[in-house]
Amino acid sequence: MKTTVFLGGGRITGVLLAGLRLAGYKEPVVVHDRHPRKLRQLQREYGVIPEARLRSAVDQAHLLIVAVRPESVADLLKEIGELRRPVISVSLVAGVPLTSLRARLGSLVGWARAMPSPVCRSGRGLTALTFERALPQAARQEIRNFFGKVGPVVEIPESKFDAFTVTYSCSHGYHALATLAGAAKKLGLDRKSALTAAAHALADGIISWREGNIPLDRLLHEAATPGGIAATVMAAMNRSGYPSIIERGLRAGKARAAENAKKSD
Repeated sequence: MKTTVFLGGGRITGVLLAGLRLAGYKEPVVVHDRHPRKLRQLQREYGVIPEARLRSAVDQAHLLIVAVRPESVADLLKEIGELRRPVISVSLVAGVPLTSLRARLGSLVGWARAMPSPVCRSGRGLTALTFERALPQAARQEIRNFFGKVGPVVEIPESKFDAFTVTYSCSHGYHALATLAGAAKKLGLDRKSALTAAAHALADGIISWREGNIPLDRLLHEAATPGGIAATVMAAMNRSGYPSIIERGLRAGKARAAENAKKSD
């Protein structure tokens, strides 16, 4: 059996473990973390094998998943040192490029980056992947298959990886839902009605676009009759700077990813 080892027992590790359990994943999973409480919790919830010793965890890995903070990744990989056997390694560390990882752990380790959505806990979360050029096709397919168990996967060139990461986050949906419902409450709706209306506004439109073959601009035109309520709402939002607010938010997220890359040096 091929053992998967997570280095780091934080939120994204818990999300993936939940999705893997839902998918009936049977391969052994080892988790290393410096906090015993996290290991006990993950063992209790997902049946993983806890391993407090870093080197012992790494020595068991066929697939090594690095899930630590950007400022911690360089020290972690330095502590591991060069590996003497082939290992497939996947970094979940936001913003840290393959160039900062490639020189670590030795030439027998092939690297990829993955950015799974928290929605992976339900088996429907998208995972973005990017691979170092030298990574064999067989290793790439193993990574696709692994993350494919918790939702769809998409391969993104690394030059566009950070831009994709800041765009596809489920936080946009949650934030939009909370903001739209909050505005509706100020208009007099109770909380339940506001959330219902906002959830259908967002989810129904997206489902209609995803499951149909109608271009987005046509759907927008169809939903907003000139001079009607929806058109008036969208025009007022655009005049208030809605498009530029979204762009500024994404640029700020991408800048944070660049800061993460510097922390990993």
